Amino acid sequence: MKRLFTYLLLAAMTVMTLVSCSEEKRKKALLPNISGKAGEVIIVIDKGAWEGAVGTTLRDTLAADCPYLPQREPMYTLVDVIPNGFNNMFQIHRNIIIVNISSSVTEPGVTIRQNVWAAPQCVIGINAPDSETAVELIKDNSQKIITTLEQAERDRVIANTKRYEELAIAPAVAEVLGGSPHYPSGYRLKMRTNDFTWVTYEPQYTQQSILGFKYPVVPGEEMMSRENLIKDINAMLQKNVPGMFENTYMTIASSVTPSVKYMNYKGHAFAEIRGLWDVHNDYMGGPFVAHAFYSQDGKDMIVLLAFVYAPKYDKRQYLRQVESVLYSFEWDKPKNNDGKE
Repeated sequence: MKRLFTYLLLAAMTVMTLVSCSEEKRKKALLPNISGKAGEVIIVIDKGAWEGAVGTTLRDTLAADCPYLPQREPMYTLVDVIPNGFNNMFQIHRNIIIVNISSSVTEPGVTIRQNVWAAPQCVIGINAPDSETAVELIKDNSQKIITTLEQAERDRVIANTKRYEELAIAPAVAEVLGGSPHYPSGYRLKMRTNDFTWVTYEPQYTQQSILGFKYPVVPGEEMMSRENLIKDINAMLQKNVPGMFENTYMTIASSVTPSVKYMNYKGHAFAEIRGLWDVHNDYMGGPFVAHAFYSQDGKDMIVLLAFVYAPKYDKRQYLRQVESVLYSFEWDKPKNNDGKE
């Protein structure tokens, strides 16, 4: 009887989960599409709070310089709107932060909601009884707020990429690396060898590229150390990414020390390397971000390196777009003897 009860309980929970997911999908389908530019955030806040300490703290958090860009650009473009002006036009924006400062607030905190007035939408609430508490909430939750906005922007890029994907590229990359990101429409496979791939999108005056390569793990070496990652990546760039002239090649710029952060995203562990690239003996350059991780059998290091070349334009959004593609990486699914997954 106990076993039967357990089975019935699990079945009921499964049905409830499926119904809940179905209702969420139905609700999302009925919502209008989001508006606004990528990298833009609506701040719903009283004018006095925006011009005071609360607004200053929000600007210091979200409009600080985006790291590792050759020119100064804010992480996000902020648009302040007073509560009475927060009408239908603003309610369907992609990213919204609502600052509620009122003595009636009994449970101060930061809340996160999805798809409130539009989809796919991110709505962050900051609720506080006074300005001092609001400032502390923003400071204490700054990383949470930034991470939430970054994830929302990233998920939108990945969803659009999968909807309009260049389907022929991923299998070709997976043959080399054992897996592949999903590549947006307009990208093309520029180069492929037995250990290197170069996928690029090159409209006029700009270039967004993703390099994928592998190299053997050396027994006894700390392959994930900053020094070894930079050394090994530079060796692969020198070998595979030549410049326009003789004795020129792509390299990690030594003028700015790259950052290395060890991360885990949906069970996928990797080192994130972020910095600037340039061309040895030439004047080209721009920002890059790379993910480095072990192959499934542990015999190789795999690196996905996304870089931007856009000398005439701001680069924040170009880099955010191509970086998001890295997060769509999936291992190639094993196939049965009949060739099916």
